[in-house]
Amino acid sequence: MRNLTYFVATSLDGFIADPKGGFGDFLFEGDHMTALFEEYPDTLPAQGREAMGIDVPNKNFDTVLMGRATYQVPGGLPSPYPHLRQYVVSSRLSTTPADVEVVSDPVAKVRELKAESGLGIWLCGGGRLAAALLPEIDELVLKIHPVVFGKGIPLFAGEFPVARFAKASTRTFDTGVVFTTYTKADQP
Repeated sequence: MRNLTYFVATSLDGFIADPKGGFGDFLFEGDHMTALFEEYPDTLPAQGREAMGIDVPNKNFDTVLMGRATYQVPGGLPSPYPHLRQYVVSSRLSTTPADVEVVSDPVAKVRELKAESGLGIWLCGGGRLAAALLPEIDELVLKIHPVVFGKGIPLFAGEFPVARFAKASTRTFDTGVVFTTYTKADQP
């Protein structure tokens, strides 16, 4: 069975984007970026992979699931991850390229995808989708940046049941960015 991994950058105060959905205040230079390119090349959008000359097989994921706002980020691409199977959760979005499928029931889609064989499923964002899928999330990989937003789009937005995770690993970089991985813990 495949895992659903919420792999996302977050501020120290738990925001994945500013109030308008921007993420320009995160750090995009330094040793944490080298680790990202080497260990998670499949999470880079097509334009980033091309600019960096990255043309390697997927290491972690073969599928990406994202909310409509994440998909439609300003300046975004109509098919941001052509090297992955792409799903956008939306009840309003109607037109996408042929390689981007719109789904309305994220829980049913994740359960269907988990039953297939293959690499992992990457939950790319956003906060409301993460909250809706929290019971299905098997792993959190948080790229914690040394910045405080004060307000914005939270890591999880909305109502959801308490979920427990166990710390699996932590790596600190010279930039101050910390990659922390948590796995779903047994629930009481």
